[in-house]
Amino acid sequence: MKLQVKVKPNAKQQKIEESADGSLIISLKSPPVDGKANRELIEILAKRFNVSKSQILIKSGASSRHKLIDIETRNEEI
Repeated sequence: MKLQVKVKPNAKQQKIEESADGSLIISLKSPPVDGKANRELIEILAKRFNVSKSQILIKSGASSRHKLIDIETRNEEI
């Protein structure tokens, strides 16, 4: 699953909002220094979509506020 995400670092509180076009706006407490905001973003998305952190990949925009996220979903076969 691919997501368009806009990140707002250094926010007072963490929150996830969905915009009209289906992309997510995520406010993070961490500053955009040494990858701290990206690590917090991955943690939040893992909790929201109930997947492990290793299943989330920042495909593009690692140093930008606009990111393309790929979430690997595992389909179980019966």
